[in-house]
Amino acid sequence: MPEERERNTRKAEKRHQREARELARLEKHRAKPKAHGYLYYMMFIICIIYIADEITSQIGTQMQSVLSQALFAPVFGEDMALARMSALGTVSIIGSALAMLYKPLSDRFGRKLFLVINTLGMGFGLLLIGITTNIPVYLIGVVVINFFTPHDMQAVYVLETAPAKHRAKLYSMVKAVATIGMMLIPLLRDTFMGDDTSGWRTVYLVCAAFAAVAALIALFLVRESDVFLDERIAYLRMSDTEKAALKAKKDGGGAQGGLISAIKFLLKHRQLRWLLISYGFLLWASLITMYYESTMANGYAVQFVNRGMDLNAALEAAAPYVTQALFLFPVGSAALQLMQGFLADKWGRKPAAITMSACVIISYLLFFIGANYDWPPYLVGFLCGAAVGSYWAAGDIIGAIMVSESTPTNLRSSVLTAFAICSVIFAGIGVIAGLVLLNILGDSMVGYITLGIALPGLTIALILLCTKTHDTKNVDIGAVTGMEWD
Repeated sequence: MPEERERNTRKAEKRHQREARELARLEKHRAKPKAHGYLYYMMFIICIIYIADEITSQIGTQMQSVLSQALFAPVFGEDMALARMSALGTVSIIGSALAMLYKPLSDRFGRKLFLVINTLGMGFGLLLIGITTNIPVYLIGVVVINFFTPHDMQAVYVLETAPAKHRAKLYSMVKAVATIGMMLIPLLRDTFMGDDTSGWRTVYLVCAAFAAVAALIALFLVRESDVFLDERIAYLRMSDTEKAALKAKKDGGGAQGGLISAIKFLLKHRQLRWLLISYGFLLWASLITMYYESTMANGYAVQFVNRGMDLNAALEAAAPYVTQALFLFPVGSAALQLMQGFLADKWGRKPAAITMSACVIISYLLFFIGANYDWPPYLVGFLCGAAVGSYWAAGDIIGAIMVSESTPTNLRSSVLTAFAICSVIFAGIGVIAGLVLLNILGDSMVGYITLGIALPGLTIALILLCTKTHDTKNVDIGAVTGMEWD
């Protein structure tokens, strides 16, 4: 027993030394004066990171019909290329699952490190897809991308930095700028593909280089989040007795991050629990974000199929129409995402979420009709962007802003991770149903399948949001204790 006590004493001494070094480093970093106008140029850099994140998240969808025909049609046939690509693409859940274990580390080691690593990882995933000549390497690239994109560390920076009364507006403005930045994808499609879809690899490689540059900019020019620094410094200054008492709290609000603590806190907290259930049903509409490019491509391809072309040739002929439409996609998406911030700060979070969800339904219906009846591509692209932008806006209000404003700082990143994990249970019902139906009915029914699943999910989500949750407008995000609305 004396040996065990001595061993424990040595461990405690090493931990104290390690924490003392960390405390000194963090206090020195916190004491450094900010450059004049730091908030503005930091937001500018976060916009660049956000653009890289949005491009990485959306390029797979915006190049969907091209990649399915280039990589999957030779193996599975033209009529089922998208369906088989979607089925095999479920391997990406490996990356998403591992990401959920990795993300909470930012509550312990800080935001900046993971902001840089995640952006570099996105670029690596894009590089793998850009150089692939076969399906297995493509799938590895998809797994890598799905490991690094769910973390949204740039969103955490905005939410922890912006003043409370302007938080939603600043968040929506940054997100809108990032969405406009997605115009790089159709620009590269037009430059390197045009009428010949074989240039798709260059599109991926240029986007990979952009992500790498964005990561280097963040590495040298972004400071650690002050909210994280204050919370971590306060914890490190505690005595062992105070830390033990904090850890023992049964409500979970005192834990210093960690996935298990976050899940317990999430499921016990009434406000967060109902936000989780509402968001889970909202995620049924994620099919809109997964298949809009293929919906457009198949819609515009109908006119060429009716002239006697086979499906592969028709899709290639439709590609310039899709590229034109994608130029206005970011504009429609950014307009709706920008609007949600002003609505959320003026009216409240819940009214804004209701408005955005109604916009999803209306704009997607018009987009689907326009794509199938040969409306002008720019109009179709704008409507498509409005539908996707409205969906993401509603999701950001519920799953990012309201969750962040209901969670204490020391658990915020971990709870956002736990929230994403648990919501997958609900989302999986809609996504799996869509995948099964797509593989049964074929690529041409993708639009009808999406609409039939998204509409019920949106309806249930809104009912629960209106009746079971509290608004979080004007909450002081640094003072949230976890007891609010419990």
